[in-house]
Amino acid sequence: MAEPQRAHAAAPRLPGARFLIVEARYYESVAVLLLEGAKAAFGAAGATYDIVRVTGALEIPAGLAIALENASVDGRPYDGAVALGCVIRGETYHFEIVAGESARALMDMAVSRRLALGNGVLTVDTLEQAEERADPSSGDKGGDAARAALTLAALKRGGAPR
Repeated sequence: MAEPQRAHAAAPRLPGARFLIVEARYYESVAVLLLEGAKAAFGAAGATYDIVRVTGALEIPAGLAIALENASVDGRPYDGAVALGCVIRGETYHFEIVAGESARALMDMAVSRRLALGNGVLTVDTLEQAEERADPSSGDKGGDAARAALTLAALKRGGAPR
């Protein structure tokens, strides 16, 4: 099987932009790596972030919706958000439910709210795969999700698409 080709374009700089990171901590070792990558990407872009922690991937959309609403009510809306988490295939159908419903809810929210959302919820077969994909020195999926959110936020601000 051919290896996927990965674009390595830098995210736009957005000094002063404010993002929300919703992080599921179910797989602690993976969560730490995903968060490290996302924080580095936001730092490189000059953006700030707040972190909300939830238990698992199914709680990410609800945590995101609640935090976005609270920020809006407080008059401090976010420029975008990142969802970080991991779902590992097991021997039951539960994997498909968690992975599919989490992704569906996040996509629905992004489209309906015009939310600059980076989805960094990994769906893998093993913990080793997850750690490899999450590690900022190799897969950097947390960083990728943050860069996706930054790119969408720049587009939302009227920035030219690349």
